[in-house]
Amino acid sequence: MKRSIPRPPDDAIALYMRTIYSLLRTTSEVQIRTLEETHIAMHSSLHPHAGAIEPDMSAFTYASLRLPPCIPQVRKVILGQSEEVFRRRGYPGVEAWERVAAPARRRRMRFDEREGILAAYIASISDVDDLVPTLTAFQIEWNKMHRLLSGKEGMLELLTLWATNGEIPVETEEEIRETLHLSPDDWQRLRRIWKARLPQLLLQIAQRRKRMSVTLLAGSHIDYRRATQRWWNRVSEMAPFDLRERPLYFVSSNTHSLVNMLSGFAQAHEDRLLDYLRHQAPPQIKEEYRRIQRGDTPSDRNNFLYYLLKKYLQTEDGRDLLAARAQWEAEHGITRIPSQHTFDLEVQLIELKRLRREAIDPRLRDLPLEALTRSEAIILNIDYPLGFAAYHLLTRLAVNVGQLLGAYIIGKAATLNARIGDVLIPNVVYDEHSRNTYLFGNVFKAAHVRPHLVYGDVLDNQRALTVRGTFLQNDEYMRGFLERGYTDVEMEAGPYLSALYEFIRPRRYPTNELVNLYPVPFEIGILHYASDTPMSKGRNLGSRNLSYYGMDPTYAATIAVLRRIIGVETGVVASPREPLIGEGINNGGRHAAQVQS
Repeated sequence: MKRSIPRPPDDAIALYMRTIYSLLRTTSEVQIRTLEETHIAMHSSLHPHAGAIEPDMSAFTYASLRLPPCIPQVRKVILGQSEEVFRRRGYPGVEAWERVAAPARRRRMRFDEREGILAAYIASISDVDDLVPTLTAFQIEWNKMHRLLSGKEGMLELLTLWATNGEIPVETEEEIRETLHLSPDDWQRLRRIWKARLPQLLLQIAQRRKRMSVTLLAGSHIDYRRATQRWWNRVSEMAPFDLRERPLYFVSSNTHSLVNMLSGFAQAHEDRLLDYLRHQAPPQIKEEYRRIQRGDTPSDRNNFLYYLLKKYLQTEDGRDLLAARAQWEAEHGITRIPSQHTFDLEVQLIELKRLRREAIDPRLRDLPLEALTRSEAIILNIDYPLGFAAYHLLTRLAVNVGQLLGAYIIGKAATLNARIGDVLIPNVVYDEHSRNTYLFGNVFKAAHVRPHLVYGDVLDNQRALTVRGTFLQNDEYMRGFLERGYTDVEMEAGPYLSALYEFIRPRRYPTNELVNLYPVPFEIGILHYASDTPMSKGRNLGSRNLSYYGMDPTYAATIAVLRRIIGVETGVVASPREPLIGEGINNGGRHAAQVQS
């Protein structure tokens, strides 16, 4: 069946993407400046003022958060799937380069400071769709600020003084801000992102224009599949049991929420975390804890402990707890498998029968947890990938594991009609990669999440739009989908559903069709929490970080997923999945239910 909705006009976006991929076919370097004109003409919702003289600080900070701190020194970016690809194309020592990371984008990267070369490991075409526009936006805004700073007499001397001494008078700082045409809010945002590195950054901006290039070393479908297979080989080798012989619940979420709720590690170290709170935590976090203690806020105390644990493990004093956590989790049936050599994607394997009631989050203890001791099922949780990498990873998993019982996706999304912190539950997904419209029975409803969410709202029966990249939309494009009822914009649901289609059909996923995924032999659950509002200018993660309040929708969604898995596995919840031929009524404590229409 052909698709039921026409795509809104997006000629400028299509031209931009054709320009990117036609240039990247060359074996030589592609200068970022050759993409600037089509980038500006696209009128990206994340970069609405790309063509203006004044800096677009929202776009600059958004790009800065998704690039490593070494980006001011970078002159050349090389993209490849593995060290073998880098070696084959003339970069044999990439793994010896300095490892660098972006604050808000998980991507394995290495930096050669002497040559100014950044090597980025890519897992799918989505990394190209994400990274190249981000580099372009960063360079456009850098060069705007260069023109303003270099054109102001005496500014280079002021910035040199600031970079040397580490401080300047308030009136001098105001002069720099006004020279850049930044509002006080934009200036504070810039300071928060770059912190102590800001004086050196502005000095570098004033001294020279930014001229970066990018080279795609290998980009075939086979190259991506090889990298994914290597990732899976490591998972299979490090797993403490044969993954082909265990029933499996697949979860795509993050590296903290599931294990925090199932291990009890934060609660076991509560005294130490509260000591960190008293002596090192920021004042606003201390005040939030006092409000929780007084009962002035309905925030859950356990969520707060999980937040403290995350922050404490990032400090020098908390480093020793990393080894203690690994041992604790192993004793509670949790195995972490960090990625190595390919893309940055951790895997966690959780044996349900080894979970301990006393360690599990109190919000799950009303379930019959003792029944899990009869279960052979495991949860395989991955740190959610970027975009089309979801397809590569899930199809690789499909041919290497036993019975799939359910696939549950927790991820960030932009919302066109809700607020940051709300939870969106779709049952229709339009996928830009395949141009398919997927219809599926989402096992989650608002009632599954609402009791556990404090600050936001829950919207179910939503329509999601899976986009190719965060910069690759404009207002006209967004409004076209909004008029058709699409309110949930993200990057992974479509590729995951394309992979799940191949679990049950004898061919590769189709293109440009209306695809019915209701009759499937496993559960499908998708929960998105809103982190951006692109229809509101500047309201993206470059201007507002979810921080502590991002824990609220994350853990509300996690509770819903874990209650679903435990409920199905213990027979408390009737699963709507279609039983497989020959499946028993009580397989390891799991009850097969009648198919619900």
